[in-house]
Amino acid sequence: MPKVTLKGFILVPESDLELVQTELPNHTRLTLEETGCITFNVIQNPDNPLRFDVYEEFADKESFDLHQQRVKASHWGKVTVNVERHYEVLE
Repeated sequence: MPKVTLKGFILVPESDLELVQTELPNHTRLTLEETGCITFNVIQNPDNPLRFDVYEEFADKESFDLHQQRVKASHWGKVTVNVERHYEVLE
């Protein structure tokens, strides 16, 4: 199976920025521990602090789908409920 790559960015409402920044290290750690996670980067944009650039690679669609399910049910999923997501997923 081919790897899955997600790239794009999220826009965080200013009112949620501190909470997102606080939870991001935990979300990153948990994602990197997932089976099939190859690369996971979420970096605050230096020109727009409300934008976080996202790049993820997973070994296959199954591991990517499991990641998506975990995130929806996680604390990160609750913290980012108001975040605007702009992603492209390549398989």
